[in-house]
Amino acid sequence: MGSCPIVGPWRKGLNEEQKEQKMKKRYLIIAISMTLVQGCYTAPPYQPSSHVSVGIHYSTYPDLVRIPGYPVYYAPRVDSNYFFYDGLYWVFQGDNWYASSWYDGPWDRVGYYDVPVYVLRVPVRYYRQPPPYFRGWHADAPPRWGDHWGRDWEQRRSGWDRWDRGSAPAPAPLPAYQRNYPGDRYPRAVEQQHTIRSEQYRYQPREAVTQQYFKPRVQQEQQRQQEQQRQQEQQRQQDQQRQKDQQRQQEQQRQQEQQRQIEQQRQKDQQRQQELQRSQPEPKGKAKDHKAAPQDQVQKDRDARQEYERKKKENEERYQNR
Repeated sequence: MGSCPIVGPWRKGLNEEQKEQKMKKRYLIIAISMTLVQGCYTAPPYQPSSHVSVGIHYSTYPDLVRIPGYPVYYAPRVDSNYFFYDGLYWVFQGDNWYASSWYDGPWDRVGYYDVPVYVLRVPVRYYRQPPPYFRGWHADAPPRWGDHWGRDWEQRRSGWDRWDRGSAPAPAPLPAYQRNYPGDRYPRAVEQQHTIRSEQYRYQPREAVTQQYFKPRVQQEQQRQQEQQRQQEQQRQQDQQRQKDQQRQQEQQRQQEQQRQIEQQRQKDQQRQQELQRSQPEPKGKAKDHKAAPQDQVQKDRDARQEYERKKKENEERYQNR
């Protein structure tokens, strides 16, 4: 009799369960794939770094024009994405933002999370060298940074593209004094740049990321030295406190040792006194109750009297023989 396939509700339930497990695996694979794809197109948040090359050079001060309705300037005659805002020059190059307090650098890279919102709000049409992914975006609207930099950036910079144009701050004055430093006259030393700017440019920036560029390097060095001195002073105080604690512990140990020695000496003196008292005979006429005394103490007293009588007798014989 040949075998036949198993049928019935049990087999049917098993097939449905297997199908459900396969569907769950497919959904999981699809979800992982979507996450990986999104991660591939999400730009990482770079941290600010000092003095990097942006691949551009300006031999003279560029002409800057204010963007209507924005506290930002742009350079229409410069073949790069070049802006001025809150006392700093901003360049968008190679999918990164760079900032400098002078028109030709040196440049510092600024992280995506730290770029001021008014720089991010500049419309697409004012980018002289827009990247390829700008194509198809509205020219009078800001770039879709959230689509490009990912959901995490969009959440942390939520509301960056919503603002009241009537409440926009006044633009920072242009540092026109830098026109006097073209070509070979351009100060490349950062300390020299800070010195010239502090003498000829009195603007106080609003943005936190901008304020750090307006601190002279001398002041930064002084702050670093003060911080180092503060740490050294803190370390010195900790060392002093540690030495005091050690001295206090040593003094406590010394006092405990002295107390121990005094106690030992007291016990020795007390024991010696007791031995002397036991070695002396009892005065005559003093009644003793041997029954009340312990047996060993009675024997010790008897031995002490015998020893006393023996020595007394020896002394009398010695005296008579003289």
